[in-house]
Amino acid sequence: MNLQQQIGQLLMAGFDGLVPSPGVARLIRERGIGGVILFRRNVETPAQVAALCRRLQQINAEVSDVPLLIGIDQEGGMVMRIEDGMTPLPSALAYQAAGSVDDCRELVRAGNAELAMLGININFAPVLDVNNNRANPVIGVRAFGEDVDTVCRYGLAALDGIRAAGLAATAKHFPGHGDTDTDSHLGVPRVGHERARLDAIELAPFRAAIAAGVDAVMSSHVAFPAVEPDPDLPSTRSHAVLTGLLRDELGFNGVVFTDCLEMDAIARGPGGTVGGAVDAFKAGADVLLISHREDRQYGFLEALAAEVDTGGVDPARIAASAGRILALKRRLSDWRALPAEPVLRTDAALALAERVQRQAVRRHGRGIDPNLPVLLLTFEVRARTEIDEVAMGKAALVRDTLATPLLAAGVAVDEIALPLAPGAEEAAAALARVAGAAQIVCVSYNAVLQPAQRALIAALPFERLWLVAGRLPYDTDLVPQAAGRLAAFGNRPAMLAAVTDALLR
Repeated sequence: MNLQQQIGQLLMAGFDGLVPSPGVARLIRERGIGGVILFRRNVETPAQVAALCRRLQQINAEVSDVPLLIGIDQEGGMVMRIEDGMTPLPSALAYQAAGSVDDCRELVRAGNAELAMLGININFAPVLDVNNNRANPVIGVRAFGEDVDTVCRYGLAALDGIRAAGLAATAKHFPGHGDTDTDSHLGVPRVGHERARLDAIELAPFRAAIAAGVDAVMSSHVAFPAVEPDPDLPSTRSHAVLTGLLRDELGFNGVVFTDCLEMDAIARGPGGTVGGAVDAFKAGADVLLISHREDRQYGFLEALAAEVDTGGVDPARIAASAGRILALKRRLSDWRALPAEPVLRTDAALALAERVQRQAVRRHGRGIDPNLPVLLLTFEVRARTEIDEVAMGKAALVRDTLATPLLAAGVAVDEIALPLAPGAEEAAAALARVAGAAQIVCVSYNAVLQPAQRALIAALPFERLWLVAGRLPYDTDLVPQAAGRLAAFGNRPAMLAAVTDALLR
């Protein structure tokens, strides 16, 4: 490869649309970019995703015999970009509640084997953060546990499952995003612990993954003052973190990906996304993720080439990163050998998924009376983020609400849909309806982080209340005197079906 081709390999770009956009096609043909990342905006059906992946590779094959990396965040639970038509995977935290490391490994393998058949060859999973901060707004149920041992056991099982399916696995978010109370999509979180504590907690799962031969590591946009002298510098931009710690000390020789460089923790920093991408490369990253804007994608390619021209970057450093990327690509399956008809949702995979999700639901107290009507209060996501999927609407039989499986079970249901932070009028109207209800089932969503949601829940009559924690299980601690409390670890349809079974037991 010449220098321009090597630089192209360093960029993983995102785009809008269900077919390759003209912009991403130009980046592939003219700049030889190394990879593409898919999001929900690129997904309609599994067949459409398979066609999209094949077309991207065909465009690339016009100009190169080096295939694209096609990546996705398919963690499970609320971070599952392809959902319809696929085996439903629970959130990571549900696996330890279900209690079987072997089931975790096999269900993750089954789900990732489906991705492989669609043409996706790298999954940005598993999450190896230790979720030891209940105020964490971005990790939560995406982590496999709240302690190092649990995260290592289940996280490495998931890693094994991804690799057994033929995909590259990515340990994230290095050096750890668990003990933060800021979302790096919105700002720069900081983990201020001393180095000895980082070694014992945050770094331990990553050490284990590196020892297990993980293919890739994704950097977090989190500041670690115990490692990086500048207390405000995110790890993605830190040479001390990505080279000094990850490469030199921990001995990682695989591919280092950045988290998306258009997140506010980088985009609002010095030099914006383009400056952050160049800094991240200088710090030790190999693949720079720029998921949205074409001007920033071209901007990075041009800025890095200019750095070479002015002596700011050694071409040998670019060649080293390109070499690691090519070595990873050589280990992946040939996209031309993919089946014409992907085999999805096998009976065995669906049975395992159902069993894991049923076993994961935790119920305290008694179940509801199926012969009495239920007033269902649903706190729903109405603004999509990269870690939250929106409610599907307000129709009577919407698949993303608990009303659907309750009605299917023969329970009379009247539903009130509420935003995550209801206003005073909305809360008052809901409470007025509650007064005459025989049974109240409330599906919360991270209520421990939402004061208005907590206040409404606290005003409900506990003796007639069943609280379902629809994401963070810590919501169940808000109403210890409720008639029933259930931790669901997510509110996707498969988990809500399992919740219904638990409510009716």
